Amino acid sequence: MHPMLTIAVRAARKAGHVIARGFSELDRVTIENKSDNDYVTNIDREAESAIISTVRQSYPEHSFIGEEGGHQAGKESDYVWVIDPLDGTTNFARGIPHFAVSIALRVKGRTEVAVVYDPIRDELFSAVRGSGAQLNGYRIRVANKKELTGTLLATGFPFKQKHHFDAYLQTFSTLFKSAGDIRRAGAAALDLAYVAAGRIDMFWEFGLKPWDTAAGDLLVREAGGMVTDLTGGHGYFDSGNIVAANPKLQGIVLKEIQPFITPELKK
Repeated sequence: MHPMLTIAVRAARKAGHVIARGFSELDRVTIENKSDNDYVTNIDREAESAIISTVRQSYPEHSFIGEEGGHQAGKESDYVWVIDPLDGTTNFARGIPHFAVSIALRVKGRTEVAVVYDPIRDELFSAVRGSGAQLNGYRIRVANKKELTGTLLATGFPFKQKHHFDAYLQTFSTLFKSAGDIRRAGAAALDLAYVAAGRIDMFWEFGLKPWDTAAGDLLVREAGGMVTDLTGGHGYFDSGNIVAANPKLQGIVLKEIQPFITPELKK
């Protein structure tokens, strides 16, 4: 195993243990409102601390970008760990068992290692650039659907960017009319991991953050899929507007949604 993947897996499992313990004692979990429709719990913070301390034991000079801790610059600025300690906090806090730890290592701006870990199902999705993607040690591939008919899609509502809701609703409407069905499960990292594993045929969402997508992005690409922004470009890490599918389906989806993508969403 790639040495940095080994550390990422170790960190994800430690965070997963914190989360699973918290999930079994939800009455002791404290919830804060960071902003409108955006929550954090003490478990988010404990899990992020577990990840950072685990990585620092092996790589004390690396940098971090985390959902809760923000940017923590280290002496080695070329090595940046992008972490979401608990993707799906609302699910977690409500007792819905669908959430994950997301960890990605970016080296000089390129993602090299990715882990998405679901502690409830004990499913560990991992990838190393150029070496493929795996689920619990077994190789995974994106689904091979070549048209929207009969597909199962996944999405997330732009609840933090409600000014984009009309444009989003138009994309939802046009895709729903052609697809088999659509899921909205509430954890983008798992949505992307499920695309990589062929469980979901396509995922799209507006306004995500780097820690939501960094690991899932590499998983999808190493599983044979494509990840782009809403116009087919590569600006999704900055814009947070993302589409992920196999190459054939990606092209179809992008063509279908283009009439509804506003100038602001094209940036």
